[in-house]
Amino acid sequence: MAQDSKKQVEQITDMEADFTQWYTDVCIKAELIDYTSMKGIFVLRPYGYAIWENIQAYMDKKFKETGHVNVAMPMLIPESLLQKEKDHVEGFAPECAWVTHGGSEELEERLCIRPTSETLFCDHWSHIVQSHRDLPLLYNQWCSVLRWEKTSRPFLRHREFLWQEGHTLHATAEEAIEETERMWNVYADVCENLLAMPVVKGYKTDKEKFAGAERTYTLECMMHDKKALQNGTSHYFGDGFAKAFGIAFTDKDNQQKTPFETSWGYSTRTIAGIIMTHGDNRGLVLPPRVAPTQVIIIPVAQHKEGVLEANQKVMDTLKAAGFRVKMDDSDKAPGWKFAEYEMKGVPLRLELGPKDMEKNQCVLVRRDSGEKLFVSLDGIGETVAKLLDDIHDSLYAKALKNLQDNTFPAYSLEEAKKLQEEKGGFIKTMWCGDLECELKMKEEAGMSSRCIPLEQEHLGDVCAICGKSAKHMVYWGVAY
Repeated sequence: MAQDSKKQVEQITDMEADFTQWYTDVCIKAELIDYTSMKGIFVLRPYGYAIWENIQAYMDKKFKETGHVNVAMPMLIPESLLQKEKDHVEGFAPECAWVTHGGSEELEERLCIRPTSETLFCDHWSHIVQSHRDLPLLYNQWCSVLRWEKTSRPFLRHREFLWQEGHTLHATAEEAIEETERMWNVYADVCENLLAMPVVKGYKTDKEKFAGAERTYTLECMMHDKKALQNGTSHYFGDGFAKAFGIAFTDKDNQQKTPFETSWGYSTRTIAGIIMTHGDNRGLVLPPRVAPTQVIIIPVAQHKEGVLEANQKVMDTLKAAGFRVKMDDSDKAPGWKFAEYEMKGVPLRLELGPKDMEKNQCVLVRRDSGEKLFVSLDGIGETVAKLLDDIHDSLYAKALKNLQDNTFPAYSLEEAKKLQEEKGGFIKTMWCGDLECELKMKEEAGMSSRCIPLEQEHLGDVCAICGKSAKHMVYWGVAY
């Protein structure tokens, strides 16, 4: 049985040998995703989709608690509508996919398959907003979008991917900025309290901000290989979109005013973050709060009298307590079962056989540490609840240590370049704010700006790149 388990695990490339291949192996072997005959278009398999469903359920509850309602916008955008906001359309033009025919007839106007939906929301709002009483509008939609990426990787970069996109409209800039930051903090809560992923919070440079936005707030996460993953962004648009689309309202003073807009989005890309933050050489490691199956029950010597019934009773108890539980009573060898659910990252494995039944106990095995515990069946629900919380906290602490241990200050371009080459991770420097220096860091050190953190550290008075007076402390890194 041990040999069978080892054979199964060896199907994954060692992450230290080839992290990229390890990542792809986990996506496929853990049955999260499959390729299709179309480049950049993937199948989200039931297990992968179940992870997204749990993220979606958590987020949807948070959105509704903050007053948002779900809507559904069209998939297609007329080209003339997309052209109304110049900066926005220029930012997305290379990624747009176009519908040119309806049946056998050529369309009078090309239709873009939505890469994002700002223009659709604005067009709708221009029809329905008249008075200050109509505001604020707090909308969200769950949908797929299409962006014609040149390169693709599972979860990280799809041409078609699932996401939510929130769009809101407000009477004042202050309200819109408050909304932008509120939803940014909701995303941080998702990362930390659902996915056990620590974040660096900040806003993007002008070069890196979303097309058409005045400010883009971002969450930057560090992966196991010390690269950055942008994991949720929230955008303040000011009144630019509203002016372009002629959206106006009559305020309390009976004056015509232009409203202010936000948008914010979170996608299935976060599943890549879960894999690369927590995974190991046995496969996926899932944080318990997002795992489709939190406890897998493996009956031991299941052919013996009463074993399956005892395991069923434990499963019923745990399900009644609200846990997501599955029992594998198939005829596969136990070693294969162990390896399969380790590969799939199930947080807890419960083993129960005749000897355990005699002692009114079971065996619990943690996926994150491999620790094996012998626990009483009395109060099993409370025991499992505590262990799942411990696993979440342990995963978060491990990821936080990786972030902290691999974040370094640098005081010159040469030092930043050397640190990235020798250690990787996030490099913090002071920056003058000039685009020329930002491009020079990318060209010479291979790092893009990740964010300007709201919590600024003073690392000196001059820009590490040019030596001029510094305006900000910036995080730099190599990103996915």
